[in-house]
Amino acid sequence: MKKASRSGDNRGVLMNDVARRANVSPMTVSRALSNPDMVSEKTRAKILEAIEQTGYVPNRLAGSLASNRSNTIGIILPSLKNSLFAETIQAASDVLSKKGYLLLIADSGHLLEEEEKLVEAFLGQRVGGMILHNTLHSERTMAMISNAGIPVVETGDLLAEPMDMSVSYSNFEASKAMTAFLVKKGYKRIGFVAMLTENNNRARLRRDGYLAALDELGIKVDGSLMIEASSSLEAGRDALTRLLQIETKPDAVFFAGDIMAAGAAFECKHRNIKIPEDIAIASFDDLAILQHMTPSITSLQIPRVAIGHEAAEIIISRIEGRETSVVTKDLGFKITQRQST
Repeated sequence: MKKASRSGDNRGVLMNDVARRANVSPMTVSRALSNPDMVSEKTRAKILEAIEQTGYVPNRLAGSLASNRSNTIGIILPSLKNSLFAETIQAASDVLSKKGYLLLIADSGHLLEEEEKLVEAFLGQRVGGMILHNTLHSERTMAMISNAGIPVVETGDLLAEPMDMSVSYSNFEASKAMTAFLVKKGYKRIGFVAMLTENNNRARLRRDGYLAALDELGIKVDGSLMIEASSSLEAGRDALTRLLQIETKPDAVFFAGDIMAAGAAFECKHRNIKIPEDIAIASFDDLAILQHMTPSITSLQIPRVAIGHEAAEIIISRIEGRETSVVTKDLGFKITQRQST
């Protein structure tokens, strides 16, 4: 799959390209899209196949703009319920608004097919660029973006070979570092509570980082110490309860999400379990609430603000024709130790 153009050429796939592939006239393509009943079923099938193959997106704003692109930038996130994304959205919006750009926000619900629909909708509105939290995409999504020729930044993980550009941190390395930190603190049985890994590559990378750290440190993996849970307070409480039912209980638990860690801490208080004397707790993302809990929770600080800021700056640079050498930019992470470990 070819990458999105870095030349600033926003031409994309045109109706003429679809017409040539389908061996029909551009007028027939237009008619098939606007008045499908006026085109035979066979011809319409050929045109739809050509659209699928080329990644063509009809221009919903045709005739309304002097240029082929609007002053809007689209951002697609896996969930708008997750407050973690608020900082990234705000940072990107602040940068874009100063330059006269608007930010369109959409929620894919962790579904590749939903992201595909949203990408098509954004391209139909002729957005000038896109920020995608996902780093895995459907073939059609990649084809549409590649053919659109607009700048695209993927932010959910650090990618060696992004579609266009990647600004993020490594979920794998962050999780690996926190696990190694807990081992070096003297904890010997470290539980790991992952987010649901289905349709979530970032959750899988965090789990794999945990496993890699144990392997490098010569610690045998105990499957009973690994749990998947949804990102909620209740799930964190339930996960801790399950881990405490194991015959040989963990002496520390690393939660792959802050909300779950907070839920576990509340459950410990309910059960009169002392943190960290009875069990240590560590987390991922560092929501502000973790700093103010008693005890405060050790966590991985992720540069959410910097990710939004950098992604927006790079897109603006490309749109305005300034060369950028950025393909992948690692903004790193930081372990902040607090009372819970």
